[in-house]
Amino acid sequence: MTRRLVVFGIGNPSRGDDALGPLLLQRLEQARLPGVVTVEDFQLQIEHAIDLQGRDLALFIDAGEGTPAPFSFAPVTPLFNPAHSTHSLAPGAVLAVYGQALEQAPPPAYVLCVRGQRFELGEGLSPAGRQHLEAAWDFLRQLCTEPDPERWSQLRPLPGLPPLL
Repeated sequence: MTRRLVVFGIGNPSRGDDALGPLLLQRLEQARLPGVVTVEDFQLQIEHAIDLQGRDLALFIDAGEGTPAPFSFAPVTPLFNPAHSTHSLAPGAVLAVYGQALEQAPPPAYVLCVRGQRFELGEGLSPAGRQHLEAAWDFLRQLCTEPDPERWSQLRPLPGLPPLL
């Protein structure tokens, strides 16, 4: 049975290492894995809760300045985080919006956060960002070839160390 996985690639390609999420998403799209749906945006918004509908599993990919190198992988749970705006939500807030709007539990979800160093407008990827991109791609490709919530839940969320699949 093919699982239905939605993968969000979050980031601004014009801001250096903030492009890591969209770049990984582009590679994933080129791989054309069955059952994988991709969503790219600069930031998460409440509307992204709708992209979770009918999915068995969700993955949020983003770059992080304080993330251990090369990346971290961990589960995320619904967490309502009131803010002054409904723009630029955290993954947990998108899950909470889904639960509130549809009155049902969201699919199991994880965050793959890739370590970035430079986020200035007009910058390209940093040398470290390129290395972290490659490490994250190897891990992401393995995840998406086996998009099984039970399997992913067994992976150890060790920051900075790619878990063995």
